[in-house]
Amino acid sequence: MREQILSVIEKNSRIGIKELAVRLGLDEIEVANEIKAMEEEGIICGYLTMIDWEKTSIEQVTALIEVRITPQRGQGFDNLAERIYKYPEVTSVYLISGGYDLLVTLEGKSLKEVSSFVSHKLSALEGVLSTATHFILHKYKDHGTILDKKPKDNREIMSL
Repeated sequence: MREQILSVIEKNSRIGIKELAVRLGLDEIEVANEIKAMEEEGIICGYLTMIDWEKTSIEQVTALIEVRITPQRGQGFDNLAERIYKYPEVTSVYLISGGYDLLVTLEGKSLKEVSSFVSHKLSALEGVLSTATHFILHKYKDHGTILDKKPKDNREIMSL
């Protein structure tokens, strides 16, 4: 039951308990109790609204920063990752495989603001060996949602 609930609310967190119960063929109270239990257990960590910022008047820059670090004895990557994710500009931090150790996503008002954060705060942290910054120029799909939808062609096909 948990997996069914999670599959539906991951795609549509605004679905009501009643509609969710009907869709899954479950009791409404049972679904509500299960969601509450998953929130308390930290399985459901929050609810997200997808926004295509390019369609608003808000100027925002998103960057992916690859970070190579020196793991700390007894702590591995955790302490430095925690120091990084506590910055309000940072939206996500992932431990990754490959040439870099962490993938950091951050947002700022301009390229200059993001670059300044990377050079003055992130790169300056003890244990950070190197960084590589990649700016997101356009999002086509994010969290499973297509943002770059093409307008539907409603013209009728005619043949002669």
